[in-house]
Amino acid sequence: MKYLDEYRDPVLATKLVAEIHRVATRPWTLMEVCGGQTHTIVKQGIDEMLPAGVRMIHGPGCPVCVTPLEQVDKALAIAAHPSVIFTSYGDMLRVPGSTTDLLSLKARGADVRIVYSPLDAVRMATANPGRQVVFFAVGFETTAPANAMAVWQAAQHGIDNFSILVSHVLVPPAMIALLESPSNRVQAFLAAGHVCAVMGWTEYEPIAERYRVPIVVTGFEPLDLLEGILMAVRQLEEGRAEVENQYVRAVRREGNRLAQETVFRVFDIGERTWRGIGEIPSSGYHLKPAFARFDAEAKFGVEAIATKEHPACIAGAILTGEKVPLDCTAYGVLCSPQKPLGAPMVSTEGTCAAFYSAGRGLGVPARPLELVAPMTTEVAR
Repeated sequence: MKYLDEYRDPVLATKLVAEIHRVATRPWTLMEVCGGQTHTIVKQGIDEMLPAGVRMIHGPGCPVCVTPLEQVDKALAIAAHPSVIFTSYGDMLRVPGSTTDLLSLKARGADVRIVYSPLDAVRMATANPGRQVVFFAVGFETTAPANAMAVWQAAQHGIDNFSILVSHVLVPPAMIALLESPSNRVQAFLAAGHVCAVMGWTEYEPIAERYRVPIVVTGFEPLDLLEGILMAVRQLEEGRAEVENQYVRAVRREGNRLAQETVFRVFDIGERTWRGIGEIPSSGYHLKPAFARFDAEAKFGVEAIATKEHPACIAGAILTGEKVPLDCTAYGVLCSPQKPLGAPMVSTEGTCAAFYSAGRGLGVPARPLELVAPMTTEVAR
């Protein structure tokens, strides 16, 4: 994208807010799926500009946050091996496991390194043939193509000292699980634009039809989100339940076919456990049998690890939208970005971190939209 100011124009934002107020005639509850969208909504106070009856629920769209505790503990067990170079994106290093985190393990001497691509880890394995190099493959469909390509290249070049700890999760099954929950309040979704840039939105069409829920594929800037909210509210008011695309500059219905082919060359779909939510059928990627030698869980024998969440952390209820960070007694007291109890306070896409950075519940006054630079969305996973 060459220009950003056009998607952050406060004058246009004011017009979109006014139109949402004009269109909405009754209470509606919407959920944004992506954590990057959550940060923009909270940082800009978009949720506070909406009509009183239009409520935003913050969904489980943070890949770091939904990575189950047992996967973090498996990462810690693998990284503690003296023969291992453990690689990860930086935001996983401070996610608390049962007893510690990767950054603390690194401080005690473990060889834990931050990389910016799984291909960096493949090159590291080539340069260190006497060491085992493991990459923590966390994320939604967005990062799956790069991780699949890393495994494919390792297989093609016979790099057997490389493996990945897979913790990929998929968005559509999580949306279905939320809609089928007895406590569900979601009436419309803002779908994650980066996921749809890879996968398209055909998977969402049966969900919209079966559950009679509007789904709007939405970007990450303030005007993207306000327009996405307006499109969703219009559908609700008109009694429609369709998939619409607000993020036209980046997303096509069919997605990126080449990226999809790369993913399904290496991964199969199977059940996956989500932190705070539990097991969701067909909601994660797993290595195909042909690539089983690159499975770090099997290579290091860490398949079965018992874990226990911190009793004060309500991350599960926050990830499903049942509660907000201000409902947590630990928020801002026992739990902060400096000393997090759970992943939603660690990740740059976590709801708790979004509330904390915006000063919600901390006595920090809100700033008007035109004075707040929108949070730059990192390459989302």
